[in-house]
Amino acid sequence: MIHSLFLINHSGDIFLEKHWKSVVSHSVCDYFFEAKEKAVDPEDVPPVLQTPHHYLITVHRDQLFFLSVVQTEVPPLFVIEFLHRVADTFQDYFGECSESVIKDNVVTVYELLEEMLDNGFPLATESNILKELIRPPTILRSVVNTLTGSSNVGDTLPTGQLSTVPWRRADVKYTNNEAYFDVIEEIDAILDKSGTTVFAEIQGVIEACVRLTGMPDLTMSFMNPRLLDDVSFHPCVRFKRWESERTLSFIPPDGHFTLMNYHVSSQNPVAIPVYVKQNISFFESGPCGRLDITIGPKQTMGKTVEALMVKIHMPKAVLSANLTATQGNYTYDLPNKLLIWDIGKLNPQKLPNLKGILSLQAGAAKPEDNPSLNIDLRIQQVAISGSPRFVSTYNWATVFSHCSICFSPLCTGLKVSRLEMFGEKYKPFKGVKYVTKAGKFQVRT
Repeated sequence: MIHSLFLINHSGDIFLEKHWKSVVSHSVCDYFFEAKEKAVDPEDVPPVLQTPHHYLITVHRDQLFFLSVVQTEVPPLFVIEFLHRVADTFQDYFGECSESVIKDNVVTVYELLEEMLDNGFPLATESNILKELIRPPTILRSVVNTLTGSSNVGDTLPTGQLSTVPWRRADVKYTNNEAYFDVIEEIDAILDKSGTTVFAEIQGVIEACVRLTGMPDLTMSFMNPRLLDDVSFHPCVRFKRWESERTLSFIPPDGHFTLMNYHVSSQNPVAIPVYVKQNISFFESGPCGRLDITIGPKQTMGKTVEALMVKIHMPKAVLSANLTATQGNYTYDLPNKLLIWDIGKLNPQKLPNLKGILSLQAGAAKPEDNPSLNIDLRIQQVAISGSPRFVSTYNWATVFSHCSICFSPLCTGLKVSRLEMFGEKYKPFKGVKYVTKAGKFQVRT
């Protein structure tokens, strides 16, 4: 299915390649580089590109492009999911998925790719199985391997391969039994010049970190599961129970994993956490324009907006920006025509403002369209899905003596209402944390 895999950094350098069936020339990546040049953002590069003899399927993760080459028609989502699984595996093994870390662990990387794909078809992609096949690198193990000439490859078949629960290794034991779940929601929204919401929806994910002894059987139920649409699960989830009861029942893998991805469509109310007052104008005569942007909190559930950032891709005629920021700092990247205003925490008592003059090339025509504002933000302890009128009383650090998490009965957003464990006698420490982030959050000017 997959013939080759190329890892490409943001500079366009191919720093790692792996071939399974036959060696594919680097020249096939030229089609990808052409598409990358045309895209404004890396995320805008088409995930599937057709060439005369191949299909190129790519994902963008952690400032890297994972580019796969296939020669026959295959379900593209199948390949995309596999590439994301490769990136997740690198993250799990090395702590981060970056060019420098991959180069430092290149032997382990090739060993992992050899096990994850067999003759072009996915084979072992579960982290628990891979860690028994390929031992995670440590300083001591690296020294021993160098002195003895041995490798990280295990000598025995993973125990999970022989069980009915292949995603969980056998005989797991912990002194402290813990289970944490992060409900992360990203807002994709488009606001027009007046601030009216043109489009808004939510992409959500539940990330888990489970370190429990034995073979625990967990059950998670939600308030308002009706909000969820287009749901996808980890293979551990019993899908029939979800269909009948809208309850997640599963034996979890050991360690970090993604339990569920979901979508909240624009048919449901979506709270827009900030408002933007902006005015970007270019004059007919004179080589300049003006910019004035103010951002304030709108529906934040009483929480602080953090990591607030505004990115503006300026027209090609803009040479420089002479601006004044009342909060944070701004930079203007001339080669990429990118203005970045890094605000940080949003202070509702003194709203941040960015104002000043934009200088254009002499003799250049007035830009036909004003640039759009791309907003990035983060709000802790808030799930933005559902109605913005109610506030959760949940505290992330709560210990649940009876495996339950209680919220205000009036809340209409997606909340975890109960988390129970069966099959083991001990009482674990359990917690759920909510985070709201901006996905593709755009304000038109």
